[in-house]
Order: sequence, then structure tokens, then C-alpha cells
Amino acid sequence: MEEKSTKRKIMSEALKLFAQKGYEAVSVAQIAEAVGIKAPSLYKHYKSKQDIFDAILKEMSFRYERQAASMQLNGVKPDKDMELFAGIDEERLIEMGKGLFSYFLHDEYTGLFRKMLTVEQFHSKELGALFVKQYVDEPLSYQGVLFGLLIQAGVFIPENPNVMALHFFAPMYLLLVLCDGHPERESEAMEMLEQHIRQFSRLYGKKEG
Repeated sequence: MEEKSTKRKIMSEALKLFAQKGYEAVSVAQIAEAVGIKAPSLYKHYKSKQDIFDAILKEMSFRYERQAASMQLNGVKPDKDMELFAGIDEERLIEMGKGLFSYFLHDEYTGLFRKMLTVEQFHSKELGALFVKQYVDEPLSYQGVLFGLLIQAGVFIPENPNVMALHFFAPMYLLLVLCDGHPERESEAMEMLEQHIRQFSRLYGKKEG
């Protein structure tokens, strides 16, 4: 194996094991066995299990940024995305919402990492804090600022933007959790997601005239 492909395989196999058994329960030796190498060989690529974990986080960030860029989004800085959201119609908003939902559901790293943290938040204070950061604080912060800017621009009616963020994000996350455990319900979740976005637009969109 080339060094780059070996490093990627180590990350991939480690994440699969973390999602199946939990981060704390997985050893470097188990990761090496899953990859098909010896533990000493693994240390040529990563210093420790934490080093592998950090590499997985970086890979997830890279994948998300690439996905966001493919949709003409920044995805991290709401002020960079405000003009895009201010100028799109409801159908385009639904298309983008479904695209992001599908990405978070089907991207290998993102889905497995979410499943791991969902369980590990109860076993590790550090991973519990990361769970809150990834799936509560950061998305609500981004959307809260974005909705605040859209209110200032006259796109949305003047309401509490942080509550709006909760109204928008919480159902989407709930549908992700549903599909994580019951993938056969994805089409149902997608239909509910579309209805959710349409109703959100009707509730908060500024009426003409």
C-alpha cells in the first residue's frame, strides 16, 4: 500500500470500529488488525489513537467544506452566505436543504462519526462536549446569525433569530437520527423535510405588500 492510501484506510477502519464499539473500547492493535497491518506499522502513520481521531475530524471538515462549496455555500461563516439565502426561492431552498440532509446522512465519515458521538457522549466528558459543539452549538449559532441577518435584510419577519434557528434545525436533526436507526424510512424523512422547509418559509417569510 502507498503511504497516503494506508493513512486513509487507517482512518476509515478506525472510524468504523469507533462507531461499532465506541472510541474508548477500541485499541490501536484492533485498528491495525482491521487495516491488515501490524501495530508498529500503524505508528509509522499516526502517533496515537488520538492522532487518528484528530485526522478524522480534519477529514470531516474537508468533506463538509467541499460539499458546501459545490452548493456555492461557505457553510461556516453566515455573513458569507446571507446574500445567497436572501436571493433564492422556496424551491431552491428545499433543494439545498435536501442536498445537505443527504450529505450528512450518507457521507461515510459524517454518518459514522455522528453515530459514535451519539453513544460516546454518555461515556466521555470530552466527547460529550464535542457532541454538543458539533450538533447543537455550532449549527444553532450559524443559523441564528444567518436568520438575524436575513431579518435585517427584510427577508424574514422580525422574530427571535435564535428561536428560529431552533425551529429550523431541530426537526432536521431529529429526521437524521430517525434515518440513522431506520434507513428504510429515508424517503418518508425527505418528504417530511420538504414539508418542514415549506412551512418554515410560510411562517417566517416576509409577506409582500
